[in-house]
Amino acid sequence: MKGFNSYVGRPMERVEDLRMVRGRGTYVADVNRPNQLYAVILRSSVAHGIIRSIDSSDALALPGVHHVLTGKDLGSKVPVIPLRLQPLPQLEAFHQPVLADRKVRYVGEPVAVVIADSAAVAEDALERVALEIEPLPAVANRSQAEAKRAVLFEEHGSNVAITWSAFRGNADEAFKTADYVRRETFKIQRHAAMFMEPRGFVAEWDEAAGKLTVWGAAKTAWHNRRTLAAQLGLPLDAVDLIEVDVGGGFGSRGEFYPEDYLIPAAARIVGRPVKWTEDRREHIMSANHARDVECDVEFAVSRDGRFIGLRGQIWADIGAYIRTNGSVGPRNVAQFMSGPYCIEHIDLKSSMLTTNKTPSGTYRGPGRYETDFIRERMIDLVAQDLKIDRVELRRRNLVADAQMPYPLASITPYDSSTELDSGDYHAVFDRCLKEFGWDERSKLRGQLIDGYYHGLALGSFIEGGAAGPKEEARLVLETDGALSVYIGSSSVGQGLETIMTQIAADAMEMSYDKITIRHGSTSYVKDGYGAYHSRSTVMGGSAILLAADKLKDLIRKTAAARLGCEVEQILIEGEQAGFDGEHLAFAGLSDVPLEVEAEFFNKKYTWAYGTQAAHVAVDPGTGHVKVIDFISVEDVGRMINPLTLHGQAIGSIVQGLGGAFLEHLVYDDEGQLLTGSFADYLMPTASDFPNIRSITVELKPCPNNPLGAKGAGEGGLIPVGGVMANAVADALSHLNVQPMELPLSPPRIWQLVERAKTANITV
Repeated sequence: MKGFNSYVGRPMERVEDLRMVRGRGTYVADVNRPNQLYAVILRSSVAHGIIRSIDSSDALALPGVHHVLTGKDLGSKVPVIPLRLQPLPQLEAFHQPVLADRKVRYVGEPVAVVIADSAAVAEDALERVALEIEPLPAVANRSQAEAKRAVLFEEHGSNVAITWSAFRGNADEAFKTADYVRRETFKIQRHAAMFMEPRGFVAEWDEAAGKLTVWGAAKTAWHNRRTLAAQLGLPLDAVDLIEVDVGGGFGSRGEFYPEDYLIPAAARIVGRPVKWTEDRREHIMSANHARDVECDVEFAVSRDGRFIGLRGQIWADIGAYIRTNGSVGPRNVAQFMSGPYCIEHIDLKSSMLTTNKTPSGTYRGPGRYETDFIRERMIDLVAQDLKIDRVELRRRNLVADAQMPYPLASITPYDSSTELDSGDYHAVFDRCLKEFGWDERSKLRGQLIDGYYHGLALGSFIEGGAAGPKEEARLVLETDGALSVYIGSSSVGQGLETIMTQIAADAMEMSYDKITIRHGSTSYVKDGYGAYHSRSTVMGGSAILLAADKLKDLIRKTAAARLGCEVEQILIEGEQAGFDGEHLAFAGLSDVPLEVEAEFFNKKYTWAYGTQAAHVAVDPGTGHVKVIDFISVEDVGRMINPLTLHGQAIGSIVQGLGGAFLEHLVYDDEGQLLTGSFADYLMPTASDFPNIRSITVELKPCPNNPLGAKGAGEGGLIPVGGVMANAVADALSHLNVQPMELPLSPPRIWQLVERAKTANITV
C-alpha cells in the first residue's frame, strides 16, 4: 500500500473544508429547480386517535395552492416504510404508512401535504385544512404499555412488538453456582441526533423521459432508491437519488422516512418540481428518536472477582412504529452487553414496546451507549460490594489477546453471531490509566475542594464497525491523467472525500491533488450501501483498493499495446507506465477514459476498542457537575487520517456528554412532546466540556480487510454515560449516591443528594 506515496497515516486537512468555510457548499436548501413548488406537511397534534375526516376545500381555495395530498391520492393501499435491517415477517404489522392510515399514533405523524407556490402560502393553507381526530387513550411509558391502557395495533393484541434473546453458555446454571449475585435496574432517557442541517428534499418528475430525480439523499441512497421505485411502481433506472452536502447525520438522517416518499410522489402528481425543508420543531418531533431503555439486570461473579454470568430483561420504548432500522438499538443492548469482558454465560431478553411517541432508530452508538452505561455501573457496584479495586476488577476480566477471536453472544429471532476480531485490551487499558495519571489523581477521590466533591471513573468499551455485505467503487483514469473515484459510500460530514483520496492516491501512486471523489449518488455506481455502522472507510476504502488493482491491470494492458511488449513487462511507477526505458504518462495514455469497477465483500465486523477515564467535581448543593478532565484511548487497527479521526473522537465524546447530562426528549402522560425546541432540549457547547483528550493507537490491525482498519466513528460516545455516572458516584461516595438513571442533570443529582441526606447520612 505504501509504495510511491504515503498519504495513508498522515494527518491531512480535509479537502471538503475549503468550500464549506467559503460558503460554497451546496446543501439541499440551496437546490432549486425551474418552476418549483413548495410543500409543507400537516402533522397530527394528537398522540393517538381515529381520523374521522380531512377536509381540504378551504385550503385549496387559497390562491397559490396547487394540491393537498391525502391518503386517498395514494390508491387503495397507503404505502408503508419497509425495514432495511433485520426484516422479519412478524414485524410487518408495525411498519409505518407514509400518511396516517385511518389512525394516528404519535404527535408529528404526517396526515396531509400541502403544495403551493411558496412555503408561506403552504403554511397558511395548512391552517385551513379541517382535520377531525377522535382521541384514544395514549400510551406514553412502559407501565402504560404493559398495562394495555390502549393497544396501538389491535390486531397484534399487545404493545410488545417482539422480544430479542441474546444467549451464550448456560446462564441459569452459572447463577446457581455463583459466589455473588448483584441485581439492579437502570434507565436511559430518550434523546436523539440533533444534526445542524434539518432534512429536506427537492424532487423533479420528467414526464417525457419517465425520470424521477430527488436531491437530498444521504446515508443509504441505494436502499431508498429501491424502496421509492417499488412504491411508485417505477423501474429502478427511472429513479435517481442525488447526494449534496450534508450537515450531519449521526445515524438518523438518510433513513427512509415518510417524506422520502411524499415529496417525490407530490412532484409526480402535480407535474412540477417540489421542495420541502423541515424546521427544527419538525425535526425534533418527526426524525428518529433513540435510547429510551430500561433494564433489570443481574451479574454473577466468583469470589475472586471473575465475571461468570449475565442475565436480565430489557425494555426498549421504540415509539409508534418500527421503521427501517428500529430494531438495531434494542437488539444491540442485549447482544453487546458483555462488551470487552469475558462473560461465558449470558441470557438477556430485550422487548420492543410500542408507545405513542415518535418512532426510534439508530443514533451514534445505537444500543451500545445504553448497554455500556448498564454494564459499567454494575461493575463499579460489584467492586464496591466485593471490596475489589474497580481498576483491578476490570483488568482481571478483560478479554486477552490470546483469546482472539472471541465470540460474543448470539441473538435471535433474526439470528446473528459475531466475534471480536483482534486486540490487546490490557495494553490500551494500561495506556489510558498512565496518560490520565490515575494513581496520582486518586488522592482527590471524595475530597471537598472549593465546594465541589471530586471523583474519578473509568470504563472500557468495544466499537463494532464495517457492516457488510459489500461496497462498490468505480475508478476512471481521465485522458488528462486525473483520477475520478466514484463510490457507494456516503458523506455525512465524516471527512469521506479526504480519506478516500488518501487511499486512492496511495493505491494508484498518484498525486493527491489529481484525484476527485464522487460519492453517494445512485448515478455513480451500480450499487452502494452507504454510511452507517462506522463502515465507510473499511468498506469503501477496501473497494477502492480492489478497483485500483483492476485499473493498474488495464493501464498495463493499454501501455503494453502501445509499447509493443507483454503486459507482464510493464512497470507502473508514479503516474507513468513503462518498459525498457520508455515511459508513457497517465495523461494521454489513452484516447478514451480507462474505467473499472470493483466490489468489496465482507460479512465480518471490525471491532475497535478502548478505555476512557474521567475526573469530575460535583456541587452537592446544586447538583452541578464539572468535567475536569476526560481522556479516551482507542485502538483502531490502522489510521488513515489521524487528524480527521481525532475530530471524530472528540465530537463523539461531546455527544456522549450531552446525552449523559443535558439531552432529554420529554413526553407527558398524553403523549405530548414537551421539549420541542432548543429552548427546552439542551445541547452541549464547546464551553461546557473544554478538557477532552483523545489518543488513538494502531496496535492490532484488523485481519478481515486489506486496509487493516477498524470502524472508529462512534467509539468515543459509547462508554461516556457509564463513566460519568460512576465518576459522580465516586465523588459523592460518602453519601452512597448511586445514579441508576440518565441524564445526570443537576436537579436529578440534587435529588439523589437530598435523598441521601434524609437517610441520616452525614454530609
